Amino acid sequence: MTENNNKKQDIIVDDEVENSADKNIQEVKEKTVEETLKETEEKLLRSLAEIENQRRRFEKEIKDAFEFGSFNFAKESLAILDNLARAKMAIKNDQNLKNNKDLDKFLDNITIIENDLISIFEKNRINKITTKGKKFDPNFHQAMSEIDNSEVDPGTVLQEIQAGYMLGDRLLRPALVGVAKKDHKNKDKKE
Repeated sequence: MTENNNKKQDIIVDDEVENSADKNIQEVKEKTVEETLKETEEKLLRSLAEIENQRRRFEKEIKDAFEFGSFNFAKESLAILDNLARAKMAIKNDQNLKNNKDLDKFLDNITIIENDLISIFEKNRINKITTKGKKFDPNFHQAMSEIDNSEVDPGTVLQEIQAGYMLGDRLLRPALVGVAKKDHKNKDKKE
């Protein structure tokens, strides 16, 4: 009989273990469903945030494309303006052409073309950077030479070698400039 009692106890213990296991499985399933729901909600929120960020990025790219899509074209077009200025200087300095009576008319026509191009640039937000007398700013100027000068503060732009331009608030091309430095010769004489 003792064996029967032991078997009954084993069966009871086994039933309790099975019931406990079933409860644990249900709890795990319930936790898993809750966790799955929570994970899914987090993934959904991340996806929505990513979509919103992507939308903003695309809007910015579209805005930049409209504002600065012509950046390379504008930059290359500056060469035309530079060449017109060089042509005027070369014509004015050519001894053979100075005797030509039509020289002034020709220079006037070049000036008209140059002014038209400047007008087109200004309509498209391409503006010349003012340099002379300004303090050197590496964001807008590129120093090509230093000039001894005791009359102005060191770092003041004295000479513009090539004009710089802005497209809206972006630098299209820095101005090539000559910058004042301390005149050591005059300083030594004063002392």
